[in-house]
Amino acid sequence: MNVTACPARATLPWECVTTQPNQLGESPFWHPLEHKLYWIDIPARQVLRTDVATGIVETWDLPSEPGCMAPAAGGGLVLALRHGVFRARQWGGPLLQIATLDYDPAYMRANDGKCDALGRFWIGTIDETKSAHNAALYCLDCRNGLVPHPERKLEHAITANGLAWSPDGGILYWSDTPSHAVRAWNFDAPLATLSAERTFHQFAPKSASLPVASYGGRPDGAAVDAEGNYFVALYEGRRVCQLAPDGTLLAQWETPAQCPTMVCFGGDDLRTLYLTSARQKRSTEELKVLPLSGCIFSMRVKVPGLPVNFFAD
Repeated sequence: MNVTACPARATLPWECVTTQPNQLGESPFWHPLEHKLYWIDIPARQVLRTDVATGIVETWDLPSEPGCMAPAAGGGLVLALRHGVFRARQWGGPLLQIATLDYDPAYMRANDGKCDALGRFWIGTIDETKSAHNAALYCLDCRNGLVPHPERKLEHAITANGLAWSPDGGILYWSDTPSHAVRAWNFDAPLATLSAERTFHQFAPKSASLPVASYGGRPDGAAVDAEGNYFVALYEGRRVCQLAPDGTLLAQWETPAQCPTMVCFGGDDLRTLYLTSARQKRSTEELKVLPLSGCIFSMRVKVPGLPVNFFAD
């Protein structure tokens, strides 16, 4: 576990990728075959994608709130919505339900998730009441004709976030956002088993004795680069942090939104860091100061990130 003093926030400029803000942008990924950036707007019930060269944004309306998604090796997407996990063979195409998660959609839904290197879809959930630790992390394996059956791998969380793997696939990272902690496990990829749980990095919680402006935020969505550094968006903290493989805080970048939500690496060289953000439930005063809240941002980085993993079915 590492709790370190924060280095000064770097002043590297973020570029604005989109100008039409989302309410709650999440689950971004770079599609290497289409050369497009995908993401979702959860409350708007939409999947979006853009060709960053032209700036044209396409939208796809969904029947309920999406929590996460991944590209599929057979084309199209796999999506975890409030009321189930669905497969779409093409952009805007029919949704075929392939699984249901064991929660009550009246007060729970899918949240952060992505595929591992073997093509299994990992889905975290969120308890919207924030009253019980009943959110979990599921693994859905549809390879080789397997009957889809989500297997619960981790539990006792409120808001599942921060899912990522080390470059060699031997470590899985996951966070329960309200705990302000990023956890790590040893990961046996062939068996999809987890062991040796530990705290990777503990962020400071909110303090009633300190001014709101001093709050550094809580861990949201994350991604890992080719050297094993873990990049994480700090919701309400107005920053993205880079953590070394040992959990040490290496760098942080101030963001154009108070609530950055998730990062991913993209561009043909995987050296562009994309960032989604939120504006829902933010004050009028805050949005006057940070009017781009809810937009997508990007900045160039020195070390390339890991490519997106495709869903296998």
